[in-house]
Amino acid sequence: MSRTNLTNLDAKLSPLVVLYLVAVALPVRYSLGPIQMTGLRTFLAIVFVPVLISYIRNPPTKGVSTDLLFALFACWSLVAFSQTSPTHALENTGALTLELLGGFLIARRYIRTPEQFRATVKVVATIVFLSLPLAIAESITGHPPLIALVNALPAVTSVAPLSIEPRFGLERAQVLFAHPIHYGLFASTLTALTFVGMAGSWPFWARVIGLGLGISASFLALSSGAFLSVLLQTFLIIWALVFPRWGKRWLFLAILALIAYVTVDLISNRTPVRVFFSYATFSAHNAYWRGIIFEWGMLNIWQNPLFGIGLNDWVRPQFMHSGSIDNFWLVLGMRYGLPGFAIFACAYILGFTRVLLSPLPSDLSHIRRAWVICFVGLTFTLCTVHIWTSIFSFVFFLFGAGLWMITPAEVTKKPSPKRASNRFTRFTAVPA
Repeated sequence: MSRTNLTNLDAKLSPLVVLYLVAVALPVRYSLGPIQMTGLRTFLAIVFVPVLISYIRNPPTKGVSTDLLFALFACWSLVAFSQTSPTHALENTGALTLELLGGFLIARRYIRTPEQFRATVKVVATIVFLSLPLAIAESITGHPPLIALVNALPAVTSVAPLSIEPRFGLERAQVLFAHPIHYGLFASTLTALTFVGMAGSWPFWARVIGLGLGISASFLALSSGAFLSVLLQTFLIIWALVFPRWGKRWLFLAILALIAYVTVDLISNRTPVRVFFSYATFSAHNAYWRGIIFEWGMLNIWQNPLFGIGLNDWVRPQFMHSGSIDNFWLVLGMRYGLPGFAIFACAYILGFTRVLLSPLPSDLSHIRRAWVICFVGLTFTLCTVHIWTSIFSFVFFLFGAGLWMITPAEVTKKPSPKRASNRFTRFTAVPA
């Protein structure tokens, strides 16, 4: 096979990526003995070993340290669960490994070019586009059509339809996921990925439609946490548009954010965390509640610093009847202890900063900007929501989908065609 044909083959999006995203979007569940299975877990259980073997045989040129840290986190989860929740250690570690490493490895193995990244964004946009009519119907009627359809099928069930108090006269749409927050978070990723990331590939009007699609679908979830991601991404996009040629614009913005944090800490009678929650929620009650969750969650971490509390109930005031914790980063520390949180945080920060500082060619900088903006929004949003099962897997699939940008510029640039030299031989060329 010629080098040109190999290049064209590498540019195509693997069917495994498409099937993975379809599995994320299908809310199918069933029981396998005592084990709760989902359509996504089933798919990942089938492909995990072949994908892992393919990844080992074709490792990425850069970013392997991040991959190893996520694998180390999965190993630590088994150690932590064996100390805190031994009867469920294997089951929960297996589910975590499939959902975290399964989606992440698919992205790392099969998304390694700008073309594959753009194709992935197109698949996500298509799923959100097809789900939008379902979200509108659910917002009006309160009944999720796809979830009801799956529940009507034999031998399988779907996620439980949630009865949540309406907001702004509309029902909250969960559409594809276990919670409306998850649907809003899924759709919010299109904000930067379409408008910024598809520049040069889509015309301006198509990028505006993609932006509007993500904002509209995310809004119908009526989740302040999920919509926070949209607002942050939109602000960063506007900031980039207002100062297009100022090289220090992001450093200046970071300094402004630091000054704002210190100022709030000095002049407010509330902690900066509580102030953040008050502006990141739709109601003062939710802000107050999340502040209490954070303070008591940290208390649980300091009381169980090594292995965390696992799947056990957490210590909290008696008036807090619900055990829900609306903070993904906090749950990491509570469930897996400080070592687990440190390993995961190191993997996340290392991957993010290496993409941010990678020497990419100028024609790929918009893709990096889109991915970075997307994950800045998600990072803050995960301070106000918890994610599990399908949306958890999707977020870190998307994280892995951007790590090909760690590769230096000279690797990502297409090789320039060389002029064929004269051949003084009577033998025919051997096919490449």
